[in-house]
Amino acid sequence: MKTLDELITRVDQQELKTVAVAQAADVEVLKAVKISYEKGMCRFLLTGNRKKIEQKAEEAGLNLSDSRIEIADTGEQDAAIEAVKAVHQEKAQVVMKGNVDTKTLLKAVLDKQFGLRGRGVLSHVALFEVPGQDKLIFLTDAGMNIAPTLEEKVHIINNAVSIANRSGWEQPKVAVLAAVEVVNSSMPATEDAAILTQMNRRGQIRNCLVDGPLAFDNAVDKRAAEQKNIRSEVAGDADVLVVPTIETANALYKSFMYFAKAKVAAVISGAKAPIVLTSRADTAESKVYSLALALQSS
Repeated sequence: MKTLDELITRVDQQELKTVAVAQAADVEVLKAVKISYEKGMCRFLLTGNRKKIEQKAEEAGLNLSDSRIEIADTGEQDAAIEAVKAVHQEKAQVVMKGNVDTKTLLKAVLDKQFGLRGRGVLSHVALFEVPGQDKLIFLTDAGMNIAPTLEEKVHIINNAVSIANRSGWEQPKVAVLAAVEVVNSSMPATEDAAILTQMNRRGQIRNCLVDGPLAFDNAVDKRAAEQKNIRSEVAGDADVLVVPTIETANALYKSFMYFAKAKVAAVISGAKAPIVLTSRADTAESKVYSLALALQSS
């Protein structure tokens, strides 16, 4: 897969899934809803105040009379709860963040009674289309785990690999990033990377190829890997970049977006259903790509 538009074409239109949008009264969110239903990607359950949703839908040019769009009229404080409950009750298969803060949505997702807790940790998985590159590349974790432990990194890799597998990557190549490509006892990220690589070789991390530590250049550029005399199936050809801390991922994410003018799809993985947790500042296009990634992962 070389473009994010291919994500949209791969969405199964024979059996449409339903996306529950938490607090849907947002113009950019409803523009994404409009694009998605016009492309036949899915159905929608819009939660929140009906009058506000109708007002914003008019601004977005969205026809709410379509049979694939339903409104659950709720108070603003209950919109996130109703969206998560819909997935918990199997009335929907994906949760999408609307005009609600992340903390409120995740609180509903992690609720013990009606939430969507999984067995591991939640992690942010982003898929980028970077101009000048000949394939898409995943980045994790730029939004959830601040300084993950070795055990948490295992879950983060598993979450990203699960998304990749369901999106068409049978055996994604996972690069565990550090500042250098050799193990250094004074740099814990390199030790974690080496352990994760060995865990993969022993079958403790499956459905992918893991290698690390790798610096960013020799993870994504074959010439850089060759210059460092690094020989592996992952070096220079990584599909998934796993970072040591959230600061690293945040800097890479924003560098891709602002310097490279990349396009992005992003979801939260690790719950019982994928969560589209885009920024309020994201364009409708980014939200549609994220929906397509979530739908293939559900």
